[in-house]
Amino acid sequence: MAEPQQELIPQWLLEIMCCPVPECRGDLELRADILRLVCKKCGRRYPIRDGIPVMLIEEAELPPASEAFEGSSPSEGAS
Repeated sequence: MAEPQQELIPQWLLEIMCCPVPECRGDLELRADILRLVCKKCGRRYPIRDGIPVMLIEEAELPPASEAFEGSSPSEGAS
């Protein structure tokens, strides 16, 4: 019988976290397979190191150009 996998990030924490980019603030999705929190709006991928999400904009990976997200363009909201 397989042991239950320890929760990487508690659900209650995911519910209150959002993308730190001021123009975005999108909801985050846990991708345990790649150890990243992925913004559902802009697609940035924030690493999880030693069980701690690194929510620094400078540490985020930009989404691959082939992926589509809720936001219509990266320049949206820029003035």
